[in-house]
Amino acid sequence: MNAGSNETRPGLARLHIWVAGRVQGVGFRAFVQHTAYSLRLNGWVRNVGYDHVEVVAEGSPAVLEHFADIVRAGPAGSRVDNFRMERETATGEFTRFEVRPSR
Repeated sequence: MNAGSNETRPGLARLHIWVAGRVQGVGFRAFVQHTAYSLRLNGWVRNVGYDHVEVVAEGSPAVLEHFADIVRAGPAGSRVDNFRMERETATGEFTRFEVRPSR
């Protein structure tokens, strides 16, 4: 299977999360990256426009649900006003969790 394949990876799930609120200038992306790293998830996080953050993470379904709860709460000093999450087909394309440039 190619790293960029769209085939389903057994035991691997993917979440796509959008968060809006006071999520910039409060260490939100670093918090998400550290959390993902500690949970051994792969993917990325980035700022998207004013007061919006986008996250894509892959890992086991149970760990991803825990990760989503932590992201929804956010770090101290942040405020999550809107949280949207979609489950997608995992691709296994990521080898780590990174902070990507803002879009």
